[in-house]
Amino acid sequence: MMDPIADMLTRIRNASLTRKQDVLIPFSKVKLAVAKILEKEKYITAVEIVDEPIKAIKIQLKYQNKKPVINSLRRVSKTSNRVYVKKEDLPRVLNGFGVAIISTSKGMMTNKEAKKVGLGGELVCEIY
Repeated sequence: MMDPIADMLTRIRNASLTRKQDVLIPFSKVKLAVAKILEKEKYITAVEIVDEPIKAIKIQLKYQNKKPVINSLRRVSKTSNRVYVKKEDLPRVLNGFGVAIISTSKGMMTNKEAKKVGLGGELVCEIY
């Protein structure tokens, strides 16, 4: 697996398209930080760490009127092409209705939080 975050986003996207209740993702601190942001922004219902056969992150997906809440989940910065943004150039996703996840020196945060703190960083993904 070349890009673990892209793998995580693909698992979430595929599980939501097939209307699964939850999805298991191999554990890492970065993936957990992304999942916590998705939970805080109410794109998913719950996040928990499971230690059953192997350590994994269990994400409970959210649906509204039998449709997935997440319409689009897109990896922006890839291993072959890193995308960095300055604090002045932080993106607005879907005119403010979506969220971009930024990896900053203070940790993972949304584009709105990064704008408040005044930090730029690597543009990880966009969700709406």
